[in-house]
Amino acid sequence: MKSTSKMLCLVDGEHYLPVTQESIDILNNLEHIDIVAAVFIGGTEKLRDDSEESYSKVLGIPVHFAKTEDIPYNLIVEMINKYNVDTVMDLSDEPILDYPKRFKIACKVLGQNVSYQGPDFKFDPITQYEVMEKPSIKIIGTGKRIGKTAVSGFVSRLINKHGYEPCVIAMGRGGPKEPEIVHGEKLEITPEFLLEQSQKGVHAASDHWEDALMSRILTIGCRRCGGGMAGEVFLTNMKKGAKLANQVDAKFAIFEGSGAAIPPIKTNKNIVLIGANQPLNNIKDYFGPYRISLGDLIILTMCEEPMCNNEKLEYLEKFIKEINPKAKIIATVFRPKPLGEISDKKVLFATTAPESVKNELIKYLETNYNCEVIGTTSHLSNRPLLKEDIKKYIDKADVMLTELKAAAVDVATKYSMEKGLNVVYCDNIPVPINYKYPELSSSVLEIVNEAIKDFNKD
Repeated sequence: MKSTSKMLCLVDGEHYLPVTQESIDILNNLEHIDIVAAVFIGGTEKLRDDSEESYSKVLGIPVHFAKTEDIPYNLIVEMINKYNVDTVMDLSDEPILDYPKRFKIACKVLGQNVSYQGPDFKFDPITQYEVMEKPSIKIIGTGKRIGKTAVSGFVSRLINKHGYEPCVIAMGRGGPKEPEIVHGEKLEITPEFLLEQSQKGVHAASDHWEDALMSRILTIGCRRCGGGMAGEVFLTNMKKGAKLANQVDAKFAIFEGSGAAIPPIKTNKNIVLIGANQPLNNIKDYFGPYRISLGDLIILTMCEEPMCNNEKLEYLEKFIKEINPKAKIIATVFRPKPLGEISDKKVLFATTAPESVKNELIKYLETNYNCEVIGTTSHLSNRPLLKEDIKKYIDKADVMLTELKAAAVDVATKYSMEKGLNVVYCDNIPVPINYKYPELSSSVLEIVNEAIKDFNKD
């Protein structure tokens, strides 16, 4: 039997009151809908009486007016909680609500785990299965190629070093049909091994293989297809992966998002990554604020010129604090860390980092690892261009140094090994940009301990 949905309506003074009343009546006459209240969100064109009492009398439901706000975002949240609402129905229109304002309302409403809908749209809260039987965190982001897997690796190694015994559950667009355990703590994951997996039809550069290689802990690989505006996925086997994580010999679970898609598993705490290289409107508009609101720790990545200047960084920090004042914020850059020996070698470096920071990464590698970088390619995600770049430099190189992304195995590893080059895989380490920020390791451990505390209180 379908349960009754409690609905809060948004109404304005640009509609003639009897028209709004007729709409309320239509909704009330639908099965399984109970209109519990309305919020007046502005407009004066057809407003004859701005008293809550008169509006409530005509509409037959309590109508609440904001006292000070232009658009009463906070009042909407307050009424959602007061009436224990399931759905917010928007009966307003231009000029009171434009696109940015509606997205802001959507972020506020979804943040209360409530659906937001109008005549031709509906945004539902993301799925969050309550299946975990051990403490857990999610690592999610505001977009793709902002460093989720690198941060996941950093977090995994750190908390494993401190005795928390974690496992990682990652979902990727090339993940396996059934959740796959990779014993990173046991397997010797060599270029030859990964190439063999690739030749069997496995996507050997999928995130869970990268996690296993970089972190040397047990990982569980899952797949996903599609990514909704707020982070929902169309298809994923991550619920199965989560149940598998309950069974394995690990005491803490790290769920890793994919692109801007959010793992559909309820966790005790969340780490949110924001790429400072992203366009500002992708972060401050649409569903960027919603993702920001989910974070207990927020890590800004790629905070360096030319991707991000001081002015942009200051703006981002201020904006994040307005959305999520309780979250700790740390600004970072990524720096490469080869997993094998490249000293005194001529290196061909394959990365997903943008061309704009190429010189900085080359300088870092040559200074810290005593090598000579004779060529680079930033085309790991573009096989034809990657092949062209490799051909330019392969006869001059001793070593192929590559991140484990995209075509790193089936193209970069395969082609390099055929030409007799050693292949060394490369991690990326998040490094705070200066000392004004909280210490990264201790901040991560704090979130992990809070997640354990939150789990144990239940």
